[in-house]
Amino acid sequence: MKPILMVEFSAKVGGVESREESVPLHSPEELFAFVAPGGGCELIPNEVGEIKMVFLPPAHPNTQNPIADEPATLQLGMVFFSGPLSEIAQTATEILDKAGRGELSSSFLKVIGAPA
Repeated sequence: MKPILMVEFSAKVGGVESREESVPLHSPEELFAFVAPGGGCELIPNEVGEIKMVFLPPAHPNTQNPIADEPATLQLGMVFFSGPLSEIAQTATEILDKAGRGELSSSFLKVIGAPA
């Protein structure tokens, strides 16, 4: 299965920026498992200063609504989501929903700038 999202971690220590390896995610479920309590998000080192979540272009362009595939970026705290507008909007809606139901780790809430 081809990944739909790449997560990149970068840190700036002593004025030197370093980029950690990218983590491919294959579904929205993998993303939300990563940011849920007990998920891998809690293992992110404190030195990380920026997280980029890059949604890859869709396999098939949206011919009914081309604006859905327009590139967009959303910043929540130190997390930058970029990719097709429809993916960014859907992910933001799911983050709001899951935050309201307590389904996001306190670590992820912290990095997006939300009260834990």
